[in-house]
Amino acid sequence: MSSVNDPKKQRIEKYIDENLKKVFSDLEDDQMPDQIIDLLSVLRAQDERLKQEK
Repeated sequence: MSSVNDPKKQRIEKYIDENLKKVFSDLEDDQMPDQIIDLLSVLRAQDERLKQEK
């Protein structure tokens, strides 16, 4: 079982964050749509809940 401080998980999370930034890089001058910001918030909250349950 992997822990919250698992280096592999941290690398994966960093990779996902970097790729999300790349996907939205063309929107740098624009603000992200509210729906995307809301979705990211929900996903991060779910991820934190899962981490706390382990």
